[in-house]
Amino acid sequence: MSQLLTTKEVAHFLSINEKMVYSLVSEKGLPASKITGKWLFPKNLVEQWIEANTVNYPKTTESPSVSLAVLIITGSNDLLLNKVISFYNTHFPGNIAVFGNLGSMGGLQALRQNFCHIASSHLLQENGEDYNFEFANQELERMPAIVNFCKREQGILVKNGNPEKIATVSDLAQPGIRIVNRPLGTGTRLLLDQALKKNAVRGDKIDGYNYEVHRHLDVGLEIMAGRADAGLGIHAVAGLLNLDFVPLCWERYDLMIFKERFFEASVQQFLGLLHEEQFFKIAESLKGYDIGLSGRMIYPKNNIKEE
Repeated sequence: MSQLLTTKEVAHFLSINEKMVYSLVSEKGLPASKITGKWLFPKNLVEQWIEANTVNYPKTTESPSVSLAVLIITGSNDLLLNKVISFYNTHFPGNIAVFGNLGSMGGLQALRQNFCHIASSHLLQENGEDYNFEFANQELERMPAIVNFCKREQGILVKNGNPEKIATVSDLAQPGIRIVNRPLGTGTRLLLDQALKKNAVRGDKIDGYNYEVHRHLDVGLEIMAGRADAGLGIHAVAGLLNLDFVPLCWERYDLMIFKERFFEASVQQFLGLLHEEQFFKIAESLKGYDIGLSGRMIYPKNNIKEE
């Protein structure tokens, strides 16, 4: 655990009086926790706060600022997204888009901590009718702008020819069938758990339920290798690996962006690609994608304005 400073100690550390410390907490977001009535300050977070609020960095003659040259996307992985990131990197020389595969919830957490420009997510809400809004509202202090990237088909990936005759999620609990799963916090794991609950099937009774891999593609590769008979994944993986596919639903896969980053050049350049002919061709080359909503603002409905 980081060293904890008292109000007096943090005042000395910042060379200010104690009264000013309270003002920085309330007005400037100085990191602090109130424990048994006393303010305590994690030293490492105070140091990060100082760095984050530093202005007039010395100029260098080296490469451009990372914050301007690099577009960071985190969250749920997707084959079409991977191809569009590659398209971005070739279409805008000198700029780099990178992806952090953290799962949908991990993407929201990274967005909250300002670790990324864009978070990708497909978290099915409890009502089974919408995506992402409730989770964003719970995880984030304020709602981000939500732009649709695509709709995609989710289902059960099975061996070519479907030798186990798997037709529903309930069939995954049959004796002799082993699945491969996705980690907690991913939209696909949430989809599976909700479907199992709806069908009164306990996950811990399914062979392989705790056997987890981190990408849709990895689910398909485990089935191809014979280490699993089935697993939830997107249709595009089945098409890529010549697996059979049992469809379950079409889901909305969205991009979440805070307003203060929405109009940054790299973000607008990336969103602009969703209206390019090359994006349409890439989507058509993969199975299980619907791009009818791609690039459209889902929230707020009346778009957002640059201030």
